[in-house]
Amino acid sequence: MKNFTTLKDISNLSELIKEAILLKMNPFEYSEIGKHKTLVMLFFNSSLRTRLSTEKAAKNLGMDVMILNVNDAWNLEFEDGTIMNFDKSEHIKEAAQVISQYADVIAVRAFPTLTDKAKDEGEVILNSFKKYATVPIVNMESATAHPLQALADAITISELTEKKTPKVVLSWAPHPKALPQAVANSFVKMMQDLDVDFTITHPKGYELNSKITKNSPINYNQEDALKDADFVYVKNWSSYNDYGKVLNQDNNWMMTKAKLGNAKFMHCLPVRRNIVVEDAVLDSDQSVVIKQANNRTFAAQVVLKQILEDL
Repeated sequence: MKNFTTLKDISNLSELIKEAILLKMNPFEYSEIGKHKTLVMLFFNSSLRTRLSTEKAAKNLGMDVMILNVNDAWNLEFEDGTIMNFDKSEHIKEAAQVISQYADVIAVRAFPTLTDKAKDEGEVILNSFKKYATVPIVNMESATAHPLQALADAITISELTEKKTPKVVLSWAPHPKALPQAVANSFVKMMQDLDVDFTITHPKGYELNSKITKNSPINYNQEDALKDADFVYVKNWSSYNDYGKVLNQDNNWMMTKAKLGNAKFMHCLPVRRNIVVEDAVLDSDQSVVIKQANNRTFAAQVVLKQILEDL
């Protein structure tokens, strides 16, 4: 694996999932592979699970880790040909090359603007590092994708499913803030690559990018979509067509025990209790959100392992 910026970088998904599960059984089996190798983690936005799980994954492999909250250091310029006489102190052309001298792998986290669709879909920050860095790049969530989360989700479903083809539902939920589509986008793409019966449910107006959803069924009736589900992944996202807007906050879309039925409840966290999902769901044995969070380490670890093997 040369980079991990999108799910397309996975050459064999089933084998990658199996390898991640094996790593989970013996996390330190490959603790020498990263010896004298350094992971530099760059955060343009805040993080809890991604930051800690990726650092833990790297250390399980014997890597050294350096972390920089980029916006606390300086503002980077990403536009070519600009006259840098305002608030930007360094251009990405120099920054990426310099950081590459300190790192064997660079991991980047950068959220969307949710105001400029073209800029966000151009993945300016992630792709600029990929263009100018001289070492592999890992996506720790970008403007439109969160492949590490989607891989952890696939590991979780693979571990817990009791059926050859489980029914998986991605359900929109209300949230007081406008949130990105990144997690939902990557989850949709991942489910399209797994042997699952997959459905998306959300209110009208919250359609994701049709180039991503493709032929995945969309059901605007949540309760109908949830019938006989084995896994229900709940996530808020803002409007894609009316870009970045919160069109409604319909509390009727909150996940409840009654709606969930016998399904397992999934969420990437953090989650707003009694807004996105009621306490009775989160505190039940049907909730697998903590298992998901734990699998973030092994999703990152299997990706870093494969990158290190190709260095």
